Amino acid sequence: MDLTTRRRALTTLGAALAGSVALPAGHALAGERRHGPRPLWRAHAHNDYEHPRPLFDALDHRFGSVEADIHLVGDQLLVAHDPEDLDPARTLESLYLDPLAARVRANRGCVYRGYRGSLQLLVDIKTEGSSTYLALDRHLRRYRHLFTTYAHGRVLPGPVTAVVSGDRAARAPMEAQTVRRAFYDGRLADLGSQAPASFIPLISDNWTLNFTWQGVGAFPDAEREKLRGIVRAAHERGQKVRFWATPDLAGPARDALWAELLAADVDYLNTDDLAGLEAFLDARRAA
Repeated sequence: MDLTTRRRALTTLGAALAGSVALPAGHALAGERRHGPRPLWRAHAHNDYEHPRPLFDALDHRFGSVEADIHLVGDQLLVAHDPEDLDPARTLESLYLDPLAARVRANRGCVYRGYRGSLQLLVDIKTEGSSTYLALDRHLRRYRHLFTTYAHGRVLPGPVTAVVSGDRAARAPMEAQTVRRAFYDGRLADLGSQAPASFIPLISDNWTLNFTWQGVGAFPDAEREKLRGIVRAAHERGQKVRFWATPDLAGPARDALWAELLAADVDYLNTDDLAGLEAFLDARRAA
């Protein structure tokens, strides 16, 4: 995350504190009463670990996807954006895997009690991809009932779906596995490729490298059609779509762009502003 985005995250953090694999969309479990507001499955917490309470702040805002950057240090997976921020106490297990396992046990097999849906854990690899992924795979195996699993051509849904992003060298060892507890985050270049949704369930890319519109003025017709074509192509293959580097400063431009993403049926909206996206999605649902 660049300096501007970091400053923006700190600004929106104050507001948040003051105010407070393609799987099917979540729904209430048959025979159980709903235990809280409906999860916001389309909400993605970008660089989630930079919030005061990693994972828990996003869950309190009912997010359906959280992002954790990892570095392989010895045999540990440490969570941070940059090497200078590494802290031996901030491991993937302590911040994400152990709390998720405990929550799923307490919630009868679900991240959100009463709702059957899979929380996406987007793991962004910051160190060399192949070795870091193999270490990640060893860690995920310790939580065998927590994660959606690919096994010999079949996808077995779990309460959490790990998707591997970041360094592209993770792809080769993942493709070689007949059993794995993680999936690969593709790019627009992978759209329409031979790789199936059982390997690439998510297509992510940089908004600014593909579109000029930043939410000010009218969305150019050609760009709107391009966006909708991307989403159609992905959905036809059972893949979901996410863009990063979308405007994230609270205001009309961000709202306009988020509205176009929803209208195009983009699956995940990317933000550092948990309270802001929660309020936006709730307002759109109530309208």
